[in-house]
Amino acid sequence: MRLLAVLTCFLAGCLAEKPHPCSSPSLLSGALTVSTQNEKLWVYGQYLYDALEQRTRLTELGTYENKTLTYDVLLLYREAAMYEINMHDRTCKKRPLTTEFQPMEVPKDASLLGQAVLGTSSEPAGGLLVNTWTGDLPNAGGKFMATVTEFGCIPVSTAYHTGQYGWVLTSLFNNIIGITDPSKLNPPDFCPDAEAPTEGEPANFLSLFLNRA
Repeated sequence: MRLLAVLTCFLAGCLAEKPHPCSSPSLLSGALTVSTQNEKLWVYGQYLYDALEQRTRLTELGTYENKTLTYDVLLLYREAAMYEINMHDRTCKKRPLTTEFQPMEVPKDASLLGQAVLGTSSEPAGGLLVNTWTGDLPNAGGKFMATVTEFGCIPVSTAYHTGQYGWVLTSLFNNIIGITDPSKLNPPDFCPDAEAPTEGEPANFLSLFLNRA
């Protein structure tokens, strides 16, 4: 009986502990949407994320200013290279990549806005406990807001403000810890001979979508 009381107190203390900034798993895959406040951009895509080797791949389908766009891009940050891939035509363009790798994490200096349940807490397994954080954008002006799960630090959504497009919202879902096909984070066999021009590198995450317009 005494052991049960101790365990109960321990669990209550853990549940009452204040959330702390965290890092997402090093290997993630899933789906995402990106939209802008001015309604010019809407994108649905798949993503692969490898923080260990600093690699990301995005495949997109969406609209920008009422024009349909499709895009498949592989970002190799350690090689400072970006590959624009067309699997259908088996063509590839290699461009320089000057942006730094940004891990999926809540920075240590972020401030907790609050904790909430997505869904319902009225029945078991009916909801998801999440934490929402805010802070300053790294190496840029303005603020960001990010929501991650309390357990596992799985990203749910991020939002930040730009002068040209207003708020930019990214929502992530169907997240899986791990990558089922790591070969997709390597350039296809028709890419190695692609030339690397000196211009045209993406300036930031949003430009990966807007440059396709």
